[in-house]
Amino acid sequence: MNENVEKFVKWVEQSDNIVFFGGAGVSTESGIPDFRSPDGLYHLKYKYPPETIISHTFYMRKPEEFFEFYKDKMLYPDAQPSTTHLKLAELEQKGKLKGIVTQNIDGLHQKAGSQHVVELHGSVLRNYCEQCHQFYGIEAILETDGIPYCSCGGRIKPDVVLYEEGLEDQNIREAVRLIQEADVLIVGGTSLGVYPAAGLIDYYRGDKLVLINKSETPYDNRANLLIHDALGNVFGRIS
Repeated sequence: MNENVEKFVKWVEQSDNIVFFGGAGVSTESGIPDFRSPDGLYHLKYKYPPETIISHTFYMRKPEEFFEFYKDKMLYPDAQPSTTHLKLAELEQKGKLKGIVTQNIDGLHQKAGSQHVVELHGSVLRNYCEQCHQFYGIEAILETDGIPYCSCGGRIKPDVVLYEEGLEDQNIREAVRLIQEADVLIVGGTSLGVYPAAGLIDYYRGDKLVLINKSETPYDNRANLLIHDALGNVFGRIS
């Protein structure tokens, strides 16, 4: 494993066209739980399964229960960037990292200083009125009991992609472009089980696909470099 980490560090040092594709594992080290691990959201005991609660249908039918869960389990305004967030921001500032494609909605990449971030599933930091489209920050959700409403009377919706909703075409196009043009593609902290996001890896054309994840993924046999470890341990080796 140490050999693979050393090779990873060498590839990073030698490349100025790196793209990072990340999932929940990037932010678990910031104290934000993932969905699928044994202590993740999917294993919590609620009246409805979490994947049902954060679906478009549930949001429309039972908005009060949706927002109760959303505020309780999806918002972490005090979370701070992890080692991985910070190292990725440093690599971008050095001109080595061309972009981040993330499945996360916490905004921690930007908090760490990253500029070019494609948020496939949106962000909890952005909210908008469904009626007049006025923009609201995260405070509009945090400081409201029950369903948040705009001054116009419209309901305020988080700008996150719920189950049953599609990804934005613009984000998909930019993610595909970054991945296609990458020399080194680092995939980290994701089980690669959520589509269509996971399928974006198929657009990579190079021969330096690095896969870093604690557990096995369906793409393990396609990686040019496979590291089963915590992201912070691996990225902490980059000088």
